[in-house]
Amino acid sequence: MTEMIDQKEMKVIVFQLIDKEYAIGVDVVQSIEKLLTITRVPKTPSYVKGVLNLRGVVTPIVDLRDRFGLEVKEMDENTRIIIVTLPEFEVGLIVDAANDVIDIPVGSIEPQPEVVGTVESEFISGVAKVDKRLLVMLNLEKVLEPVKRGTSDER
Repeated sequence: MTEMIDQKEMKVIVFQLIDKEYAIGVDVVQSIEKLLTITRVPKTPSYVKGVLNLRGVVTPIVDLRDRFGLEVKEMDENTRIIIVTLPEFEVGLIVDAANDVIDIPVGSIEPQPEVVGTVESEFISGVAKVDKRLLVMLNLEKVLEPVKRGTSDER
């Protein structure tokens, strides 16, 4: 029997924005921090809340609610900053709450639907159905593209 049963799983961090659950691969996540002091940087887009010095590394901080055009809310005790590392740069993402680390069967991830709702479809890499939960998988490269360009020394 050479039938391949693909049981690959992807480990993801699940976080919330308003009442929806989103997921990003745990492989890009450095840490999840409680609220820290963010230093505002002039002439940055409104969703770039500033920078913070995290263990000696100056990291830009992006409010995902603002980035996605969602209603911005005051940060509270549930607010978390997810520090992610992409090729050539690191950034912090402000989210309402970071709930779980779970394994998603790769086969349960479907391509993004045509109409997703509030978050621009280009920011979404797919949707995963896990038990009764629907997780929106983010395409961090697209979400953070302008931030990366803005922090680049080139040009």
